[in-house]
Amino acid sequence: MSAPRFDILGIGNAIVDVLSKTEDDFLVEEGLHKGSMNLIDTERANYLYSKMGPAIEASGGSAGNTIFGIASLGGHPAYFGKVADDQLGQIFTHDMRSLGAHFETSPLVDAAPTARSMILITPDGERTMNTYLGACVELSEDDIDEEVVANSGITYMEGYLWDKENAKNAFRKAARIAHEAGHKVSISLSDSFCVDRFRSEFLELIQTGQVDIVFANEPEIKSLYQTSDRVTAINAIRRDAKLAAITLGEEGSLAVTAEETHHVNAHEIRELVDTTGAGDLYASGFLFGLANDLDLEKCALLGGYSAAEVIQHIGPRPAINLAQGAQQVGLL
Repeated sequence: MSAPRFDILGIGNAIVDVLSKTEDDFLVEEGLHKGSMNLIDTERANYLYSKMGPAIEASGGSAGNTIFGIASLGGHPAYFGKVADDQLGQIFTHDMRSLGAHFETSPLVDAAPTARSMILITPDGERTMNTYLGACVELSEDDIDEEVVANSGITYMEGYLWDKENAKNAFRKAARIAHEAGHKVSISLSDSFCVDRFRSEFLELIQTGQVDIVFANEPEIKSLYQTSDRVTAINAIRRDAKLAAITLGEEGSLAVTAEETHHVNAHEIRELVDTTGAGDLYASGFLFGLANDLDLEKCALLGGYSAAEVIQHIGPRPAINLAQGAQQVGLL
C-alpha cells in the first residue's frame, strides 16, 4: 500500500473564534456555566458580542485547530468543514489554505452566515464558549470527498459535529471509506455536555469499531461511562476502544490500549493564560506522532508539548512553529 497523501483529515465545525477576557461575575450574571460550550441563536450571539470586552478574532473550530497544529508540526493535513460565501468564510478559507491544509469544501451560498464562537476567558484561564453554528451545520454527505478520505492516514472528527443528523451521516460515510482504504478513524469527545447529549451514540461508534482512536479529557471520559471514578472510566475505555488518549490537566495524559497504559507528565509552562484549544492541540501532537509511527509514549509527550504551547497565550492556535519547538526539546 502506498503512503497516504494526507497525514490527517479533520472533519469539524468551521468556526471563527471571537476571544475576550472576562470576570467570573459576568458568567454568573449571564447564566453561563464556566467551561461549557453553549449553542446560541443569532439574537444571543449579537447580544453577547455587544457585552464582550476587546476581542481577538481567529479562524477556529475544534478540528480546525487540530489541523493547524498538525501543519505547524510539519504534517500534511486536509480538512472538511462548511463555511458561507461571506467575509468570515473567506477569512477561514484563506487561513486553512495558507497553512498548507487541503480545504476544498464548497461554501454555502445565499443562506446562513459563517459560524462564530464567542469565547469568554476568566482569570484562571478557563474558557466558556457560546457558539452560533450558522453555515457549519450544513455539512453533509455531499461534502465528503471520497478520494481525500481514501488518501488520508487518519480521519479525525470533533464530537461537537454530532449535533446535526446530516453531519452524523457525513462522518459515518467518511469512516466507512477510511476503513475500506485500510486507514484509521478517530473522534474527540469535545465536551462533557456534548457527551451527555450523545452518550449512547458515541459508545456505539466506539464499541462497534466505527472509531479506532478516542480523545477525551477526564470529565469527558467519566461522563461517557457515568462514573465519578477515574480508574473505572479508564478500564471501561480500555475494554471498548482500540486506543484512547486521555488528558489529565496538570497530571499529564494517558495513552491506553487493551494491553498497555502509558502515563506521561504534563509539559512545563511559564504561565497559564488561556485553555482554549488545549485538547485540540494535544490531538495535533498525538495524531502527528501516530501518522509518523512514533511510539505511544512519544505521541503523548508530543501532544502534551503542543497543548502546553497553546495555553500560554490567548487564542486556540500555536504562536510558534511547533516543529522547531519540538525539535528543541528533543521530541522530533
